[in-house]
Amino acid sequence: MRRIILFTGIIALLLGTASCSKKNIDPSTPTNTGGGGGVTIPNGKPLPSGAGDGVTYINSGTSAIFNIYAPGKTSMAVIGEFNNWAPTAMTVTPDGNNWWVQIDNLDPNKEYAYQYLADGTLKIADPYCEKILDPDNDKYIPASVYPNLKAYPAGQTGIVSVMQANQPTYTWKYPNFTRPDKNKLVIYELHVRDFVGTHSYKTIADTLNYLSNLGVNAVELMPVNEFEGNSSWGYNPSFYFAVDKYYGTKNDLKALIDACHARGMAVILDMVLNHSFGQSPMVQLYFDKTTQKPLSTNPWFNVDPRHPYNVGYDFNHQSAATKYFAKNVMKFYMQQYHIDGYRFDLAKGFTQTLSTDDASFAAYDASRVAIWNDYKNFINSIDNNNFYTILEFFGGDREEKELSDNGMMLWNNLNYNFNEATMGYVPTSNFSRLYFSNHSGFTQPDNIVSYMESHDEERLMFKNITYGNSSGANGYNVKTLATALARQEAAAAFLFTAPGPKMVWQFGEVGYDISIDVNGRTGEKPLHWEYNNDPQRHKLYATFSKLISMKINNPVFATSNITYSSSGSIKTASLTGADGTNVVVAGNFDVNSQAATIAFPSAGTWYDYMSGTTVNVTTPFATTYAPGEYHIYSSKALK
Repeated sequence: MRRIILFTGIIALLLGTASCSKKNIDPSTPTNTGGGGGVTIPNGKPLPSGAGDGVTYINSGTSAIFNIYAPGKTSMAVIGEFNNWAPTAMTVTPDGNNWWVQIDNLDPNKEYAYQYLADGTLKIADPYCEKILDPDNDKYIPASVYPNLKAYPAGQTGIVSVMQANQPTYTWKYPNFTRPDKNKLVIYELHVRDFVGTHSYKTIADTLNYLSNLGVNAVELMPVNEFEGNSSWGYNPSFYFAVDKYYGTKNDLKALIDACHARGMAVILDMVLNHSFGQSPMVQLYFDKTTQKPLSTNPWFNVDPRHPYNVGYDFNHQSAATKYFAKNVMKFYMQQYHIDGYRFDLAKGFTQTLSTDDASFAAYDASRVAIWNDYKNFINSIDNNNFYTILEFFGGDREEKELSDNGMMLWNNLNYNFNEATMGYVPTSNFSRLYFSNHSGFTQPDNIVSYMESHDEERLMFKNITYGNSSGANGYNVKTLATALARQEAAAAFLFTAPGPKMVWQFGEVGYDISIDVNGRTGEKPLHWEYNNDPQRHKLYATFSKLISMKINNPVFATSNITYSSSGSIKTASLTGADGTNVVVAGNFDVNSQAATIAFPSAGTWYDYMSGTTVNVTTPFATTYAPGEYHIYSSKALK
């Protein structure tokens, strides 16, 4: 997420934020050991056996142990509907790190609102909650999206937590999903708010035919854990275990993931652990209201960010407390939501090495590699069955190569280069970085996730129509809708034939042409599902579908044996598969016709995949391509 973000409420008033709680996913995981300075509290009492972070239910849910990590506090108490909001004092552990108390006489079937009271004055959230109530924003969530939402408790202030022992269960229908191989992975990135008008998981689940017919085999959801406000990209997170209610219930999300698995589609979550925002109880517990910065005693956050692209408050990923928390977040969605991968936002920011500009931020950082290797090894310890760990990194090749060697996948942004090609500006349209061999040290394509568009880039079709090139000689004009769409086809042909995983941003397959800056960069964008009724746009959708099917079903597109020429008007790529299949891709990205000599590996009959015809090739193969014309030739008929 490298951008300037205009989130409202970047610094929340530290008056009364709370969270809901949850039992530690793995009871064998030790209590938070972020460090308490080695002190021993004479009257401290150890946590009861089996008590995890947040709330642990015992006695069939009629009792609960509340546990919060808050080293250095003079007192902690829990307040809630179970004690009429009168503070119940908590006991500190002997190491001074954790505070806990047992509350009895609970109704296991009832939702209780609660908060923590720190040092007698600050009401905060439980960082491990799975549900919160927001007095300012919940009223805008329709019952159709979140039915029977608990009312905010009268007389309280700030965010409150919600706890319930006997929560509605979800029975997984497809618990043994087999994830697509990385090299066959075609990811569809979408934002729940801007993909369907109801901004709900349920409607997306009802819309999966659209994605199935397109042929993608993975869905990447922009952040879905609670963030500040309702309408957001989600990169202003505050609660990491609570699914944002603006999109639906947590069982709605599980049902969506299950429905994706039923259709052979993996689900990847966008995870934001570079930073958090002021509504976070972890920020609030140790915060200087005068400087509006975290205190130096904050176990999780830096006083000042360590890199120039930070927003909100910067996590210190060398802190034991941060590592512990981040790993619990990662484990939670893997185990509780059956997800198949993470895309980690601003992954280059996981460093304590100070940088002040692009060059120093991108410089090789061994400590950052060590942090990511630690996280990846932890992820593998939870699920080593082809779980996708994708980093928005944008670092140097050496560092990315080392991360790739440990199985991590790197976002490969080709928006500028592809858009220059689709607009018809050849000198700046070199997209050789599409190919893994142009990344120093890379010997395989599996871990480079290439894309023409993402949530964070201007839409190709907007620039085609607004700034596209033209030719006075033949009347060819990229700004014409049909021409702009046809050039998207040519670009997609090169994207999907290049070996390695690929990503599509929502509605790029129908030529979405609304600027990213409409209604503000992160603001709501208009839906245009009617684009599917436009024959010209549907032709682009059908082309994407055909190209995706081709990529997934033919092993040649997983080869590491590839040569390419991407700098001129005529761009080509030549692939040789392990089974002897040869593929030649060629296209003209100029706005004028161009003579071309295409280097086929052999003469004879070749198959033109897109037209379904054959061509008799003699070598050298000399031809002339019209502007925007492209072909995918193969020595054998492709599936």
